[in-house]
Formats: sequence, structure tokens, C-alpha cells
Amino acid sequence: MLREWVLYLTTPAPLAFRRLGYVRESVSLYSRSRRCHTAWRPHLEATRAAIREAMAGLSRRQTVVVLGSGLLDDIPLATLAESFAQVRLVDAVHLWPARRAAGRYRNAERVTRDLGGSAALLLRGETDLHDAVTPLCSAPDVDLVISANLLSQVPILPLDWYDERGWPEPPDLGRRLVSAHLDALGRTKARVCLVTDTVEIELDREDRETDRLDLVHGVALPPPDRCWDWDLAPFGESSADRRLIHRVQAYTDWHRALRRQASQGPGKEKAVSRDGDGF
Repeated sequence: MLREWVLYLTTPAPLAFRRLGYVRESVSLYSRSRRCHTAWRPHLEATRAAIREAMAGLSRRQTVVVLGSGLLDDIPLATLAESFAQVRLVDAVHLWPARRAAGRYRNAERVTRDLGGSAALLLRGETDLHDAVTPLCSAPDVDLVISANLLSQVPILPLDWYDERGWPEPPDLGRRLVSAHLDALGRTKARVCLVTDTVEIELDREDRETDRLDLVHGVALPPPDRCWDWDLAPFGESSADRRLIHRVQAYTDWHRALRRQASQGPGKEKAVSRDGDGF
């Protein structure tokens, strides 16, 4: 507990991001990731594998932009640093363990941004979401953009902000935030690797489903290249008799997935099994 408190107090972050709870949530995620390291390992390895697969066949490797770099546990940082001339690690908060890891590579740059674009909406009452993604990814030297387990996180703090204050949230805010991130990725000319959890499933000790939550707020995604289950909260983490499983979808080329979805037309998506093969 003391370590987390020190981490919270000493992590550099803009005051606005502290007010919004980004530092608190980052420290909480760090603590959970260490407690659940064994349970999370398959998910982290699968994410890193998807990113390596997305790198394959690139004709140029000048700059890679990692959106939602976070703790770097799910990012093959050494591989990226060896393969690209420049690595840009983007998140609202860079905790000290991630700062130290990035500091080992001279070509790794940390960039602090509110990737959901909701800070102005929450703190100043503006109505439009700010697009922070497009300016980061539109430079001509960017060859790969990675959205790493970020998409489902984008709406969490904004929705909590309204809920904690008892304020009515703007209509369809969660869906707007998810759609805005996907739209920005779709406008990116570089190859895009998207890894995101989409559904939270609560299971009891008999492996019976007791609850389910749509993490992407009704936004329809194309069939993924790979999918797997992430044992987010094993028994004893959130509840003694409940565990939380997140279904994860990985796209090694988001533009290709969108083209495939468009060519199939509505209602013609191919079913996808958990290892990414049709059935």
C-alpha cells in the first residue's frame, strides 16, 4: 500500500489529469497487474504476439506510435525499439516503472495525451470531444499505430465522472467515445494494430454466467484476426465467489478488417472462433 501511495504522489502528471483520476486509476491498474500477474500472462503474451504479427511485411519502419502504452506489460518494447527508428509511447500517465523501462531505449519517446479527448468536456463543459489521436498518427513518418487494450478504457473515467457527481451524462457518451477512437484509427494512413477487450463476463464458482457487460457500448466491430479470454479478476480479486473474464479481439491490420467488413455487407460477418479461425 505504501508503495502505491508513493507512486501516486511522485508520478509526474498534468493537474487536470490528476483531477480526472488518471493517476489514481493508473496506480490501481499497476497494483492489480502485479497481484494478478500469473492470470494475466496469457493475455499479455497474446497481445505482444498480435503486435509482432502486425509488424510483419511493413515496407518501412520509421516510426511506431503506441496509443495506451500504460505499464508496457503488453508491449514488446525491445522488439519495437530494435525494429523502428522512433517509438512514441502515448498515454495520459506514465508511471515510474514504465518511465524506467522506456528510458533504456534512446529512440523511445514518452508523449502525454488525453487519448479519449474528454478532458475539456468534463472540466470546462465543452460539448465536442477533442481528437487527440489523428495529430499523433498522421505524420508522414508513421508506419505503424498500435491501440493497445485502450478502447474499452476510454469511456470509463468520463462516465464515472458524471456518475460520482450525480450529473446526467451527455447522451450516448460511451458510444461516442468508442466510435471517435475507432474513427480516428480509420483515418490513419499507417497500418493499425488494434487490441481491445469487448465484453466482461462474470462467472461464479460453478462457471455459470451471472452478469455480462458490453465494454464497447454497442459499437459493432468487424470479425477479428484473433480472439481470446483475459482472466482479468480471478476468484478473490474482486469477490471471493466471482471472477471476471474479458473477451479480447485483436486486429493485426484494422484497415483490412474494415475493408473485409464492407465487402461482406450487413449481416454477412463470418463467425470467428477464439483462436481466430472461422467455424
